[in-house]
Amino acid sequence: MCGFIDAQRADSHPDTPDDQPIPGLSLLCRVLDVPRSTYYAWKAARPAARERQADEDELADEIRAIHTGPGSRGAYGAPRIHAELRRRGRRVNRKKVVRIMAERDIHGITRRKRRGLTKPDHKAKPAPDLVGRDFTAPGPGVKLVGDITFLPTLQGWWYLATVLDLGTREIIGYAMADHHRAGLVTDALRMAAGRGGLQPGCVMHSDRGSEYTSGEFRQVIKELGLRQSVGRTGSCYDNAAAESFFGLLKAEIGTTVWESHEAARTDVFRFIEIEYNRARLRKHPEFGYLTPLETRTLLQQDLTPAA
Repeated sequence: MCGFIDAQRADSHPDTPDDQPIPGLSLLCRVLDVPRSTYYAWKAARPAARERQADEDELADEIRAIHTGPGSRGAYGAPRIHAELRRRGRRVNRKKVVRIMAERDIHGITRRKRRGLTKPDHKAKPAPDLVGRDFTAPGPGVKLVGDITFLPTLQGWWYLATVLDLGTREIIGYAMADHHRAGLVTDALRMAAGRGGLQPGCVMHSDRGSEYTSGEFRQVIKELGLRQSVGRTGSCYDNAAAESFFGLLKAEIGTTVWESHEAARTDVFRFIEIEYNRARLRKHPEFGYLTPLETRTLLQQDLTPAA
């Protein structure tokens, strides 16, 4: 109602300064049953209200930039947006971030259910489950999980095998090809061994797919001095950490059909190396929100023996 009064005043007396008595104000307030003191209090608060609105608009622009930028690509909800703002020095209440995102229709991605590739080899000698759904590790190179997914291209299916370090949640090994034979997963594992700083007796966990129970894969496990671990057949929860990464990848970049295998390779490489390992925030129980690469750096410092 005060806004209506102010609009009428502006139309009727546009030349009256804001700090001067307003002709006809008493009549307007009497007709609309608004005390003059209420109107003047509203008027006095308007500059501060405009300043607050400008600050919120600026914050909303920053939130939208984080939401659409590297690491998020439209996936971050309020918790990670809030964490990234704090990393940038923004001291803002989390509830305010939730409200602004809701008001401006900024939402995180809901992941789609993933179709699996697991085809168990019933003739293979079973390996034990050394993980038991405990997807934590005290540091890098102690416990790994691997899995395979497929991406659609106009040239046919494109397959991606990954190795994720549970100590840091970093993808330390991956391979892509137009097949999902054992060579695909062994290539990913060799890459992980080459760059991940694996500890002696490191556990390599996967599902019971024929690629992971093959003699070729087991030979590489032996060569690298790792311990093989597999979950139960048909239970996605036994390899939930690997499934979670692919759910994230499919939600963010797997909603398209690539023109070629090379186009898919480029997009996946960029997502893993730039957006996920170096920019994607996840909550570490001790250090708070960090990227996988930052987590590795901190844990390696903590694990470095004193001189």
